[in-house]
Amino acid sequence: MKYFNIIAVNLLVLMLLSCSGIDIYVSNDGSDDNDGSKNSPVATLQKAQELARQNAGKKIINVYVEDGVYYLPETIVFRSEDSGVEGKEIVYQAVNEGNAIISGGSLLNLNWQEYKDGIYQAKTPVGINIDQVFINGQNQRMARYPNYDAIKKTAAYQGFAADAFSKERVAGWADPTGGYIHAMHRSRWGGYHYRITGKNEEGEVTYEGGWQNNRQMGMHEEYRMVENIFEELDAPGEWYHDVKTNLLFYYPENDVDLANAKVEVVRLKHLIEFEGSEANPVSHITLKGFTFRHTARTFMDTREPMLRSDWAIYRGGAIKLTGTEHVTILDSEFDQVGGNAIFFNNYNRNGLVKGCYIHDTGASGVCFVGDPNAVRDPLFEYHEKNDLSKIDLTPGPKTNNYPANSTVEDCLIHGIGRTERQPAGVQIEMAQFITVRDVSVYDCARAGINIGDGAWGGHLIERCDVFNTVLETHDHGSFNSWGRDRFWRSDRPTSQKFIDENPELPFLDAVATTTIRDSRWKCEHGWDIDLDDGSSNYEIYNNLLINGGLKFREGFRRKAWNNIIINNGLHPHVWYNKSEDEFFSNIITGEHRAIRVQKSGSGKRVDENLFYGTNTQAKYAYADFGWDTNSISGDPMFTDPEKGDFSVKEGSPAFQIGFENFPMDQFGVKKASLKAIAETPEIPEIRYDGGGASFGQKKKKDILPFIWLGAKLKALEGEEYSAFGVAKEYGGLAVLEVQENSKLFTAGIREGDLILAINDQPTRSRKMFQRVEKEVEGVISLTIIRNQTKKTIKVKGQ
Repeated sequence: MKYFNIIAVNLLVLMLLSCSGIDIYVSNDGSDDNDGSKNSPVATLQKAQELARQNAGKKIINVYVEDGVYYLPETIVFRSEDSGVEGKEIVYQAVNEGNAIISGGSLLNLNWQEYKDGIYQAKTPVGINIDQVFINGQNQRMARYPNYDAIKKTAAYQGFAADAFSKERVAGWADPTGGYIHAMHRSRWGGYHYRITGKNEEGEVTYEGGWQNNRQMGMHEEYRMVENIFEELDAPGEWYHDVKTNLLFYYPENDVDLANAKVEVVRLKHLIEFEGSEANPVSHITLKGFTFRHTARTFMDTREPMLRSDWAIYRGGAIKLTGTEHVTILDSEFDQVGGNAIFFNNYNRNGLVKGCYIHDTGASGVCFVGDPNAVRDPLFEYHEKNDLSKIDLTPGPKTNNYPANSTVEDCLIHGIGRTERQPAGVQIEMAQFITVRDVSVYDCARAGINIGDGAWGGHLIERCDVFNTVLETHDHGSFNSWGRDRFWRSDRPTSQKFIDENPELPFLDAVATTTIRDSRWKCEHGWDIDLDDGSSNYEIYNNLLINGGLKFREGFRRKAWNNIIINNGLHPHVWYNKSEDEFFSNIITGEHRAIRVQKSGSGKRVDENLFYGTNTQAKYAYADFGWDTNSISGDPMFTDPEKGDFSVKEGSPAFQIGFENFPMDQFGVKKASLKAIAETPEIPEIRYDGGGASFGQKKKKDILPFIWLGAKLKALEGEEYSAFGVAKEYGGLAVLEVQENSKLFTAGIREGDLILAINDQPTRSRKMFQRVEKEVEGVISLTIIRNQTKKTIKVKGQ
């Protein structure tokens, strides 16, 4: 018996030894000829990966990376053979959080010589292509015009000029080939980027590009900037690299000791890629505690159109994940990367990004983007329309080739869109069941969190703090979404007909409910929460909105309750009939602002709200719609609004409408080291009229309706620009009514059209329209917008 006990003990020891983990060490002082032990570390991550692969899935493997900068000669690629399994995971981790730096750049040892006017020059290695220059860890700026102005935080490109590449300015450029043009979209729905290819015989620049925005409407006439032009090297912090002479020119700031400065340049677009598939996924790998830095800008590769949006996307990032399961990115920093930070591409399941600090990205923070071929009846151009009598009526996706059941949690994300103007802190497109929790997002060129379509819903956004967004674009929200799914058409009467016959049509793609709760939102130049074109199947509750209000446009079954909306209210835009929308038990400080909403399309329930302010008539603004019959007015008795505590005190009338307090101290990132540096929004002083026009206020003459050729016209104001899909600077006159058999009706003008110009002369206001109209004779050419499509219609004058 004793003999057998000894055998059993020995077998147990052998089993424990065989199951024990493997530790591999990486150090800049190591050698890839070493065995990877603590006293004999390897020098590169690639060698550590090779060693880990030998026992992948067999044992727990920990790869420890010592402090230092690891310049990657090429992108590290993990494939299915690198995978761990449950209970035998593989963890690559920095020994000291943040001190192991994974770089896609190179360190240059340069001999700087004075050039002129404060500019220095240095010879660079032959054949090197420099996208970005870092001096002592800080990204510098390509030579540009106009110069960068840090004070202009919310101005396009922090400096813009209509003459950025005018013929007169180009005359001073010897050879602009290789320069770039950056320009905002005509309606400021993002931006365009172009590569300059040279000059033509007329002295004008030639260029290629402009594919970054899916709403092809041309550049903005004023919001333009050029860079990488040698003659524009005239401000501290700017640089220019001459690839022909291999010379780097740099204008240092006064406090830079250039002789001893650390100079790094950027080469790689991606640092780490996971390349798997649904059949052979890369799984159970964790990256922990690293700093990821030095990835190239990818704005000229951003060209794949997303589903009927104004977005185009580049499928890549500092870390790109394709075909993964249970891959985790923990406690890592993404520092000034040139494009997207993290990109979940197509099939991914149970991914986790947690405790990460993502800042100053060229494009987006974290992206979840699926395969368009997984979508039933996908369309790409905004104006494309499905034949609703022929669409596939099967709910949900066709394949599993999309991200799902993944989470971004406890992260700090800011400075999003330093190069591109189509970014988001978190972007979700053709994905399902994505959770964004305890995340702070701010200082974004566009949206903080964006959901690009209704395919396939089920997302959860909770306890987030999102503010200082839409800083450079226009007509968006801190949270922004649209739902131009297979049911949606820009000509609403057609889709309305089919939805009346099949009420479940809007939910063929938005099959699961998306929830937004317990979060704080503030948008500087748009709506705090913006559910745009067709966004459907949302529940929104326990949110604090402190600037831009809540917008519902053209969707179905949106339910918003128990929210507090400061200095604003509900913005119903262009609702369908029987939308089943609900807005109740909310505290708001302004009247609703319905745009192009008919009584028959007024939704299911807008009632039992508390209107806070001196304007006691606000709740009656839409009485003829049947709204707010049981709503009340009064002081909600906020606890400490100056300090951001908008909970209500005992005895508040808010309790009469069913309102319940929710936590005011749980917004945003929780990780101690990140919370210590995270900013919070400025809390505004409450404006008791909601910041908008008071009920019954007299309007200016220039925006009063008037009659012309049998039609009632009205100049746009406020958010009517958004409802018609035009920028304020282009304006227009809305056709409110048009009599049958009138001249305009006979010519083809219809209710809901927007007249932009007469004989190519803009008509941004009633005054401009009437002045131009008096000057034309005979046949009049009208430029109109219908369903956000430009048309020309001829009509006989008076």
